[in-house]
Amino acid sequence: MAENAADLDTSPAGRPTRPDLAAMLVPLGRALTALEQPVLDAHGLAMWAYSVLLHLDETPIRTQAALAETIRADKTRIIPVLDDLAARGLIRRQPDPGDRRVRLLSLTPEGRRLRDAVQSDIQRGEQRLLARLPAADRDGFLRGLQALHAALPELSPRRAADGR
Repeated sequence: MAENAADLDTSPAGRPTRPDLAAMLVPLGRALTALEQPVLDAHGLAMWAYSVLLHLDETPIRTQAALAETIRADKTRIIPVLDDLAARGLIRRQPDPGDRRVRLLSLTPEGRRLRDAVQSDIQRGEQRLLARLPAADRDGFLRGLQALHAALPELSPRRAADGR
């Protein structure tokens, strides 16, 4: 991580030699989302529903509020998504024995099967894109992306403002 301007890669004129990360990642993210949409449509899932399925497992440990925070969705916005997934038998919503106002969420076996099928189809499509990179670059890109993804909780605007 660059600690000062001297650590940045700059041109002789002092300008950065690469675009900002968001300038590169946002268009790529949009393109990837567009490539995923036909797969989601074929499986009858919306993007938010797929995101929910990706972040649940069979053990009921997540509350609706915690899930919303994890997927960066408004907790009231995901209620209809959860209602639909539960009605389709893809997730279970059970009252928390310790606090009956709280709902614990878990995947059903059918939800796990659908999540895994969709993820496999999406990743097959991603392989075609990743194949454009030499193997060493591809492995490094994926490792770096996974490391940055793991750091997301540390990158919240509140923590950045606090200097953490």
